[in-house]
Amino acid sequence: MTEQVPMVRSMRQILLWPVQLIPHGEDAQIQKPWEFLEAMADRTPWQRVTDEFASSSARFSERRYREFVSFLPFAQRFLYGEAKRAGVESGYGNSPIFVFSRNDVKGAQAIFPDVTDDVHFDVNYADLYFFFDLDVAMLVVEIAAKDLPLPVVLETLYRFGRTYPGHWEDNGRGGHCPVKVEWLDAGGNLLSASDYEQKERYLNFVRDQRAPRMAAHWEFLMKPLVQHYSDQIGDIRYREIEYQRMPLMNYLAFDDVSRLTRGDLVRIGLVTRPGDSDCLPYSEEFLRNFESQYCYNRYWDPAAGSGWGKILFLCNGQSFTVIGNSDTQFFTDKDTGIISQFSHQYFLLFLIAHFQKAALLMLSDRLVLAISRLDINDNASLKAFRLSIRSTLAIFLRFTHRYWFDAVSDQAVSRDLFAMILRQLGSADLYQKTRRRILDMTEYLEGEQLKLQADTVVRLTVVTVFGLIGSITTGLLGMNLIDAASNPPLLKLLYFALAFVPVAAITLYTVSRSRRLSRFLDSLANDRLAGREKLRDMFGVKTDK
Repeated sequence: MTEQVPMVRSMRQILLWPVQLIPHGEDAQIQKPWEFLEAMADRTPWQRVTDEFASSSARFSERRYREFVSFLPFAQRFLYGEAKRAGVESGYGNSPIFVFSRNDVKGAQAIFPDVTDDVHFDVNYADLYFFFDLDVAMLVVEIAAKDLPLPVVLETLYRFGRTYPGHWEDNGRGGHCPVKVEWLDAGGNLLSASDYEQKERYLNFVRDQRAPRMAAHWEFLMKPLVQHYSDQIGDIRYREIEYQRMPLMNYLAFDDVSRLTRGDLVRIGLVTRPGDSDCLPYSEEFLRNFESQYCYNRYWDPAAGSGWGKILFLCNGQSFTVIGNSDTQFFTDKDTGIISQFSHQYFLLFLIAHFQKAALLMLSDRLVLAISRLDINDNASLKAFRLSIRSTLAIFLRFTHRYWFDAVSDQAVSRDLFAMILRQLGSADLYQKTRRRILDMTEYLEGEQLKLQADTVVRLTVVTVFGLIGSITTGLLGMNLIDAASNPPLLKLLYFALAFVPVAAITLYTVSRSRRLSRFLDSLANDRLAGREKLRDMFGVKTDK
């Protein structure tokens, strides 16, 4: 590398992988996968995270306080829950977020194409997020490195968070993926390695399961959660819910951001592969609105002499990146600087936005699954469909009131960035489409229910009309046809049976022919029909006419 290549003095990358959890049974509307993970605490590296709010320690950090107050009250309750008070029922209760962390993975070694040396990263944490009432989980991994040339950083942004190859190069290497990724423990020992190059395993899996196979190192990180379509045994099963490229956040502290060209900024903002800094990765026409669409430049003024003017946010929905100078305290201070907000407030903004999208995609998938199983000629299938749609509607309503926000903060930067992420993800449009689909299916069920009720009313009306003939006839006689009051009980029972059987048969026959009888009654009431046509309808009662 030449001295002209911009250097990244400090890099952090947070990868978020949303997955859909597979319910254990159709009878339970609310699944609790975190309980399975807690029950395996002695057999898995995942351990439940105890939040500072729930800790009995008197120490509460100012950093946590700043994070808390940056959100609006309803977002605070979602993220942190509500405290319990003696003698008072809590209105919201604990946070609906359940977080687990594993401490065995401490480092990562990566080999990238066209990069001579292996690249080492520290793994700051690997967390797993569950959300109450929704079959969605999110794996969150943060890696960090120092003193990397910009092309290596771009390779990391472009390739590291790939769950499986999109294709294979002529040399057998997985397309768009690193050549190799290894997870390391604290002593540098190998825990797991990627298998992007094993083409046949991926091809055979798709052929047999009609679903993509996850790379071995990501599969390792998720254990004891197992991929739904695999033959592995596990109580918590998941499947992919979005694109194979994970959403990612990046913090990049350069030695001098003023040396970055527009081509560099486009590659960072849109997360493209490295290239000549003096050339754009796409056409000028395509990028004419790049700055207005993907850049948030409240603190960006390269011509300014002060440090705050060298900080730029870039966001395209799937990626969120903030760049600045490594010698600017406002950017690098771990207590009050941008890096602190990046790891906490901005991370939560990104997490909420992608969780909302994943939840809506999960609900849409449930609708597709329910309609694909529907057989209108099978009563059991119709019943299961009604139960599934009603359950999905109930979950959607709870999602709307507990998790759906179009704003989570009134602080200017957080408010603007969250709105930017939502707009680029298209979450509001996805929400409305999901809502319409659920309501359409609900209206269909209501229409079917009204149709069934109308048929029942028709049958009851026909039975009542024809039963009225016998009732009025016997009523006009004004006497009992058979005086059986003084007869022995067995004879009374015989008379009852002789009367019950024909009456029941006539009633059942009337019900079975109720639709045809109703048409006959309509014909009788129609003054425009001739007598011959009415007789034809009468004889049609016992035929298939």
